[in-house]
Amino acid sequence: MKKLLTLIICFFTLTTVFAKAPKNQYVRIKTSYGNCIIRLYNETPKHRDNFIKIVKSGILNQTLFHRIILNFMIQGGDPDSKNAKPNIELGNGSLKYTIDAEFNDSLFHKRGVLAAARDNNPEKKSSATQFYIVQGRRYTDAEMDNLEATRLKGFKIPESQRAVYRTVGGTPQLDHNYTVFGEVVTGLDMVDLIAPLKADIHNRPLKDVPYTIELLSKRECKQLDKLLLLNS
Repeated sequence: MKKLLTLIICFFTLTTVFAKAPKNQYVRIKTSYGNCIIRLYNETPKHRDNFIKIVKSGILNQTLFHRIILNFMIQGGDPDSKNAKPNIELGNGSLKYTIDAEFNDSLFHKRGVLAAARDNNPEKKSSATQFYIVQGRRYTDAEMDNLEATRLKGFKIPESQRAVYRTVGGTPQLDHNYTVFGEVVTGLDMVDLIAPLKADIHNRPLKDVPYTIELLSKRECKQLDKLLLLNS
């Protein structure tokens, strides 16, 4: 009886361990220029949960990266871009709600982050669907000093983040203005291949760049959690 009880306890212990949810949710973006995998930040739960919801819905599949700027970012998520005719300016489409801003001092616009686009509103609320991935460039301390004085309205870039902007790059002028809610963990070369494409006067690529987005399975998320922990 004792052996049987021990076996039952071990079984339920192992079941609990393997049934444990992954720490992070990851999504995969697929394009003809390659794929990337993005980890959604738990520190921005409203944006994380909304992105999971719209990815599940499939609303973003076959929409376009409709705005690209070299050394800055690539932007997508406009539902109106699906099957859009050439030369039409895009970027005004979304769902009929917004997401409250979720600024976090530890999350900043380093190269490879996922952030929410928005219209010009005083609360800096995010679009329900539109997003961008930062390509960015490297910044000098003098350039960052100038941004603090002119664009960031008193916000001081911490030295730890300055070091990243100097060496890895990003878009520091967007900090505390747009919500950062994830980052590319593999496949950033996809962004580097899309950003330089020829574009029209609205920064829309002359050749459409459609994509699909999917949620990774729990098993895949656990594997990535483990891999990223080992490499941290």
